[in-house]
Formats: sequence, C-alpha cells, structure tokens
Amino acid sequence: MTTLKPTKGKLLIAEPSILSDSSFNRSVVLLTEHNDLGSVGFIFNKPSPYTINDLIPDIESSLNVYIGGPVSEDNLYFVHKVPELIPDSIEIGNGIYWGGDFETIQDLLKEDILSKHDIRFFLGYSGWSEQQLEEELQTTSWLIVENNFKNLFKINHNSFWKDELIKFGGIYQLWANAPIDPSLN
Repeated sequence: MTTLKPTKGKLLIAEPSILSDSSFNRSVVLLTEHNDLGSVGFIFNKPSPYTINDLIPDIESSLNVYIGGPVSEDNLYFVHKVPELIPDSIEIGNGIYWGGDFETIQDLLKEDILSKHDIRFFLGYSGWSEQQLEEELQTTSWLIVENNFKNLFKINHNSFWKDELIKFGGIYQLWANAPIDPSLN
C-alpha cells in the first residue's frame, strides 16, 4: 500500500494484519534509526502505567512513560524536541531528537522546565535486525508515513493509530473503527 521507504524520522503504522501481535497491535512507531544493520524505533502511542517518578523516585515528575517496544524493556529511553536544552542529542528529523545527557534531563525535570510536549520517555524499544523490517513490509505488517506533525508529542495517543489508518481510506477505514477485541462485538 505504501511506497515510502523506511528511514529515520518516518512513522510505521501497524497494519490490521498484525492484530494478534500483542507488542505491535495498533501501534505507531517512530523510526529513530534505519541502516544496513537494522532498525530502531519507539512505539509512540502506548502509555505504560508508570510515571518518571515511579521509576526514578528522586525526580518528582508526573510525566508518563510509554512502552517503547519489546526489546530491553527494563531500560529507559527518551526522544525530545529541545536539543538546545539537552546536550549530546542525536537528530532524528522534523525537529525530533534522540538521547542526550540524562543528568541534564534530571535537572530540567526537577526544575519543572520540561513538559510532556517536549519529551517522551519509553521503557524498551522496537528493534529489527538486518533486513527484518523490509521483510515485514513485504508481508504487509506496516504502513510507512512521513512525520509531518508540527509537534508529535501533542498527538492524542488514544486515537493516533486510528486517525492515521483512516487516512489510507477503503478497507483501512473499516479496520480503524473495529473494536479492540472483536470477540466482544
């Protein structure tokens, strides 16, 4: 369906065909890296039950932590849009950056300088080995879209997948409106 190639900064929209995959069902993944060795990204629309304060008690912040993916789920990662505040950030594209100096982030959170519109934290990440993502694209597991959002951090995570799927029209509109668990229908 999509003719775009996976590159960092693009979004992967889970195809309805992977509804049985508990990790990626109804997911929107921001690709932060894609090269000959593989791909890395973070699921942008699945909040975990945790806040930063739950994971790092020294930081009194109620910012939500999201489920980034099924790899290294015991590690904390982050993407943001404030490289001028966070040294050593790596540009992903469209004003979004990955990583940076975590001590600085802790200080910025303690001083209440960062908001949920500036940064997103993730437990784990989504990873694909060499050629794995390309194979999944051929088996219609993902749709690729440009990240044309002015601020990806302000998107409603509850409707993100549905809203993106509807844009493809046709059968995708039906799947976008299907219940999460069709057996309850």
